[in-house]
Amino acid sequence: MISFDSVGVRVPTWTSQGRQAAKTLLTDVSAELSDRRVSVIGANGSGKSTLLRLVNGLAGPTTGRVLVNGVDVAADTKAVRRQVGLVFTDPLSQLVASTPLDDLELSLRKLVRRPADRTERAMQLLADRGLADLARQSIYALSGGERQLVALTTVLAVEPAIVVADEPTTLLDLRNRDVICEALLSLDQQVLYATHDLDFAAAADRTLVIDQGRLVYDGVPDDAIVHYVDLMRST
Repeated sequence: MISFDSVGVRVPTWTSQGRQAAKTLLTDVSAELSDRRVSVIGANGSGKSTLLRLVNGLAGPTTGRVLVNGVDVAADTKAVRRQVGLVFTDPLSQLVASTPLDDLELSLRKLVRRPADRTERAMQLLADRGLADLARQSIYALSGGERQLVALTTVLAVEPAIVVADEPTTLLDLRNRDVICEALLSLDQQVLYATHDLDFAAAADRTLVIDQGRLVYDGVPDDAIVHYVDLMRST
């Protein structure tokens, strides 16, 4: 369960005259998300990424609060991050080791103490995703889809209760897009994802529409998408 309670986010910025000001990213967002699959759609700069980053503490609310399974994210960020895995748009922003195997072992270091057991577990996780043959290849030698699948595997390695994905298919071709969509939608975890892909958004159980920092629609995906399309075409 993810709860947004009257959440607002403002960040410092600077005017063209060199004066400090504040920029509003989100305003008075309230929602309780218990659905297994929740998609978030909106224009670039609408606040989608900020909303997602609130869930694991990469962004913090200026007003209101965010709860994950009853835990206040701002009050106990460390505990929340043990429950929430975040998948970035660009996997190279997330993968820090030189090979998929190294990255998996890094993710598993707290869960599996013995190095040999850690390697075995990492290889099994990669094999489960069809990535065993790529285990020792350079991250930079992989395709975009392979990198994103490795990134998802590293997130799932620590067994989070919730997976948050910020536009995970944006940089992918159609084939790899389908692979990532299927992987995310088949997870047992609750999944909250932002996307510009309306077919992907429609596969959720519930869809949020964010516009200029506000939650302007919350409901059945098909209806939410109609609202979003009408909104975009009217501006």
